[in-house]
Amino acid sequence: MSPGGLRLVVGLGNPGSKYSGTRHNIGFMALEKLSVQKAVSFKQQAKLHGLMAEVGLGAERLRLLMPQTYMNESGRSIRAALDWFDLEVNQLLVLVDDMDLPLGRLRLRTQGSAGGHNGLRSTIQHLGTQDFCRLRIGIGAPGCTPEDRRARTVSHVLGVFSKEENSLLDQVLDEVMMGLDLIQRLGVERAGNRLNAFQPEDCSAS
Repeated sequence: MSPGGLRLVVGLGNPGSKYSGTRHNIGFMALEKLSVQKAVSFKQQAKLHGLMAEVGLGAERLRLLMPQTYMNESGRSIRAALDWFDLEVNQLLVLVDDMDLPLGRLRLRTQGSAGGHNGLRSTIQHLGTQDFCRLRIGIGAPGCTPEDRRARTVSHVLGVFSKEENSLLDQVLDEVMMGLDLIQRLGVERAGNRLNAFQPEDCSAS
């Protein structure tokens, strides 16, 4: 993605107050923070199966989408938005939680598999390709062994961040805001150089 090429940013999560603030919803949290920063509001868009906000005007307009389909149907909303606004897959960025990264780490990639994430799996299915930008936001793993991870995955991703994690979370979301600006101004490759090297001030979770 070249500078100025980003047109649609999608945060993955689950709708409703029951899931607000959970680790699985960190994509929503990032977009909500951006909407406050840019003083824009999300509105329900039935045709997009999601909540939509817009930043900027004209050709430079950036659309923010939070699918309301539940995580495992996220791709339906993303496909609808691309089609409605006549956008290409290379104009899309997906913000997604990742258990394989510790809280405090970020990975910007231009392609890749679903890695076991239902939201990415649905997106790949509906787009028909793995070649789209995604910013993986670490939420940490629920255990050290595969058995622990399997047993505790659901409670972990659907749990809220602890008080100890919240200061780290604030740093991460601030860096995501900076990263979105860098992607717009400098392109994915140069933005990735910074985001992928990000180290929060409190590195105890790294």
